[in-house]
Amino acid sequence: MTTTDPAQGQVADTPTCYQHPRRQTYTRCTRCDRYICGDCMREAPVGHQCVQCVRAGSKTVRRPRTVLGGRVSARPVVTYTLIAINVLAYLGELASFTVMYAWFGGFGTAIWAGQWWRLITTAFLHEPITWGGGSGFLHIAFNMWWLWTLGPLVEEVMGRLRFLALYLLSAIGGSVLVYLIAPAQGAIGASGAIFGVAAAYFVISRRLKRDTAYANRLIVAFLIWMVISAWFTSWQGHLGGLITGGALTLAYSYAPARRRGIIHAAATAGLLVLLIALVVARTSELTWGS
Repeated sequence: MTTTDPAQGQVADTPTCYQHPRRQTYTRCTRCDRYICGDCMREAPVGHQCVQCVRAGSKTVRRPRTVLGGRVSARPVVTYTLIAINVLAYLGELASFTVMYAWFGGFGTAIWAGQWWRLITTAFLHEPITWGGGSGFLHIAFNMWWLWTLGPLVEEVMGRLRFLALYLLSAIGGSVLVYLIAPAQGAIGASGAIFGVAAAYFVISRRLKRDTAYANRLIVAFLIWMVISAWFTSWQGHLGGLITGGALTLAYSYAPARRRGIIHAAATAGLLVLLIALVVARTSELTWGS
């Protein structure tokens, strides 16, 4: 490219940047061969490339995926978001626990009456400090600590969407088992979802052969805690989350790579349909309000 000097009326031989014509440069983009200035150039494996070529190249590069098919992400966004939602819900409980529990708690009678949202919303409520006889702040602190510890590890391998499906379905699975076995018992807490995440970590560790000794100790500890906690909390919710999370992760972990997406979607949808069918069947058996 050449430029014209208006003052002299002569043609200058110094090339200029194709995006900034007033800036002289001798650097060319190694991809499109156009001249680029310092603001337009980007480091490349060989030489420099212009901004447009870098953007075009990034669109054609396949993003790396994990063994379970999830896209590799730098931050466990879903884990942090779930923790934030739980904390916000807890602050709402501190403001008015009666209202929060009345509308979102896991009452079997309310579920029987058609308020199915409680199957999932109850997993975001925890015992408040003022609830006599309860564990108070330790309830949410314990659950969130485990989510903070195991969540990023599982989300990293599963990917964001699969991890979100795992968490929510494990929470619903815990609520469903409570509804099946002890429908008159109200239950709140993220423990079912946390047990599902723990089961997922165990299955993934076995599948990838990563520190299986720790995974074995972890799942045994969760099973022991489930037995101990049966004296003062809902063991049904814990077991339901454990079974749901483990079953879904097995489907995610051992699906053939070629049909992985279809199998994962089918497993997720199939498990949700099964849980809904169990609730429908149990509801038809109950006679509250008749």
